[in-house]
Amino acid sequence: MAQPPRAEIEASMQYHHPEKTLARLPGGQEIGDEMLASFFGTDVRTYREIKAAFAERARRCARELLQDARFARLVDQLPFEPGSTVVGLGDSITDDSQSWLEILRHLLAERRPEDGIGLVNAGISGDTTSGLLGRILDILEGDPAWLITLIGTNDVAFVREPRTKSLVSPEETSKNLRTLRDLAETLSEARLVWMTPPPAIEARVAEGSSPSDPAWRNADLAEVARLVREVAGKDPLIDLWKAFGDPAEPELLLPDGLHPSLAGQKAIAAALVEQLSYRQ
Repeated sequence: MAQPPRAEIEASMQYHHPEKTLARLPGGQEIGDEMLASFFGTDVRTYREIKAAFAERARRCARELLQDARFARLVDQLPFEPGSTVVGLGDSITDDSQSWLEILRHLLAERRPEDGIGLVNAGISGDTTSGLLGRILDILEGDPAWLITLIGTNDVAFVREPRTKSLVSPEETSKNLRTLRDLAETLSEARLVWMTPPPAIEARVAEGSSPSDPAWRNADLAEVARLVREVAGKDPLIDLWKAFGDPAEPELLLPDGLHPSLAGQKAIAAALVEQLSYRQ
């Protein structure tokens, strides 16, 4: 069978990481690059090249941010203890191979390599607050010191024609967020950080999909952002509507109008560092 076009492989690899779910199955620890490459219809060499390219882009973003001496000092001040584990929770915005969490990984590697801070990318593309709630207990078993949550974008997805209900109702989203918070506070010592889902560019979302594809409306995303602000309470909150602008700055989103571009992921990482460093 012919190998898919490289661009198609890259697009799939960027947002899908089957090792995250396969690792939970018996024998999951034996998953290697050969098996993963086969999932994407490619060879190991190509798989590793693409994976390395994503890591290099995230590293480049981190180094660009660190060129600002003030920002570099803020990274030094992030309240992550040496040896602690920081977990990023969410959907494709976090699961992205060059996401804000991956940029944060490189920021810490550049400025604080001796601290041995572990970062776990627990984002799963397509996830909702309900899906995250279903796997939070497994995540808490890893004894994280920090949980940074960016979830809810997919809750408000709906089929455009005919119009249907969203995947998760606002009432259920609110209950899920509060249950996530309560479980984390009851079953762990983890400190919680919340991020609001960013706005979308509705015209781009409509242009890049067929009538049967899921669609998103900014009014619905704004409602999820409001619910996240409510549940955050006194916890650190990174409001991505402020970071992206309303309407969103076009360069911060991909042509699909929904996913952050590399510049958008960089903006999320910067906003996180700014907020957490000042919240010590």
